[in-house]
Amino acid sequence: MSTTSVNQIDRATNRRRLMTPDELAEYLGVSLHCVYAWSSRGGGPNVVRVGARLRYRPDDVEAWLDRVTDDHEVG
Repeated sequence: MSTTSVNQIDRATNRRRLMTPDELAEYLGVSLHCVYAWSSRGGGPNVVRVGARLRYRPDDVEAWLDRVTDDHEVG
């Protein structure tokens, strides 16, 4: 289990830290396989490739969640 906060700010760059695929899977409660399937087939949050590694901007993850979640009130 990751102990890194998705809102952590990098002091050197003053940017929010990018999320790893493991952190994204944990944050969303999905399997790592699902995250990798999104990166290859589309359908998930925008992915940033840093060399050969996949990373996710927290703002992109939140924007994607806003687009794909049903925000109708239950009741």
